[in-house]
Amino acid sequence: MHSTLSAIETPKATVATHSVWSTAIRFTLVTTVLLGLGYPLLVTVIAGVVFPHKAAGSLILKDGQVIGSELLAQSFTSDRYFHPRPSAAGKGYDATASGGSNLAQSNAKLVQRVQGDIDKLSAENRGKPVPIDMVTTSGSGLDPDITPDNAYFQARRVAKARGLSEDQVRNLIAANTSGRQLGLLGEPRVNVLALNLALDKLAK
Repeated sequence: MHSTLSAIETPKATVATHSVWSTAIRFTLVTTVLLGLGYPLLVTVIAGVVFPHKAAGSLILKDGQVIGSELLAQSFTSDRYFHPRPSAAGKGYDATASGGSNLAQSNAKLVQRVQGDIDKLSAENRGKPVPIDMVTTSGSGLDPDITPDNAYFQARRVAKARGLSEDQVRNLIAANTSGRQLGLLGEPRVNVLALNLALDKLAK
């Protein structure tokens, strides 16, 4: 009797198992097509239509050539230009090495580096406090923006190097300062690349 029942139940179990596998495979294929291909494609198309500049990477053009992005910092070392925040992403603000240093505030190497930067900057503008973002890196190491205080701190050096008045440079900073998003989100900021391009234009 037992062997007879087993013989009857086995085909049913096989059919049930096959049904489960078939459903799982179909579900995987459907979700892959919808969520892995369809949804990203739809979002890309909508973004390209509604926000074409941002969807293309927020690229900045000069004389028809791409020279950078509003989203990524670039290395400026000349006294004639405003400098970005320090980067832990390697020289040249390499986007493939994005990240922080992971050094604790008590780390001797970090303290030494920050103090050295503060001493150097304090000698540049004696009597003026050094803005914190001039000596600290961002989480990504690629932050393209600096605070208005940071930009104003550099105004004297830039004006002297270019033979401009400090008021001219400060007015340029004010004109290139972005406020909080929707008046609430984030903090006022200055995009370094955009400011330096405006500076070149002013000098001409």
